[in-house]
Amino acid sequence: MQSIYLDVADQLLQLETELRRRDLWQAEPPSAEALASTEPFCVDTLTLPQWLQFVFLPRMSQLIELEQPLPRECGIAPIAEEFFRNSQGTESLISLLANIDTRLRQG
Repeated sequence: MQSIYLDVADQLLQLETELRRRDLWQAEPPSAEALASTEPFCVDTLTLPQWLQFVFLPRMSQLIELEQPLPRECGIAPIAEEFFRNSQGTESLISLLANIDTRLRQG
């Protein structure tokens, strides 16, 4: 397996850990309708943590498992900065998302 897959897989595990640590992990998935949104980041139906947990992490994990091409641009960190703008202690989560963005851009 190529280095990028291992690096991103590690970052995804860190992301899941951080979401759980911050109590942003949900036990129940959103409805199928909410997950079927065609808007970027499902902004019309999901919160950013929900999108990360139920859309981003599963899709990225599947791409890694099948060694499919990974996206070169995600732009998640700027969205996270906006979403968590008034939240305390989210710097580590935003930093982790910025690292994922950077690693994907590097290819």
